[in-house]
Amino acid sequence: MAIVLMAAWIAALVWGWSTERIPIWLLGALLLLNLITYAVYARDKRAARRGAWRTSEAGLHLLAVLGGWPGAWLAQQRLRHKTVKQAFRIVYWFTVLVNCAAVAVILFVGWPTVIQLLR
Repeated sequence: MAIVLMAAWIAALVWGWSTERIPIWLLGALLLLNLITYAVYARDKRAARRGAWRTSEAGLHLLAVLGGWPGAWLAQQRLRHKTVKQAFRIVYWFTVLVNCAAVAVILFVGWPTVIQLLR
């Protein structure tokens, strides 16, 4: 299910760019955010094994809700990190829903309108 959701999310973003509803830099920023999110999860996994300073769960969720949820999901699966704690997983999926809803709003009204509304 996560892979299908990611494919739909990516397709929606590409459609948004092709119809000029979102700027190309946003796609680049989301790609970078997902790479950073994966790296943060990897660092947190290493820290967990060593008993070192950890990234807060709130920080991991913030990265996901901002658009790094595909990178977070991939890290969870490949690194076997944050896959057992049910409370974390529930909040993670909530961040996915919030991000997808935000993308839907941006695609529906267009990026310029969103920026005007935020001013």
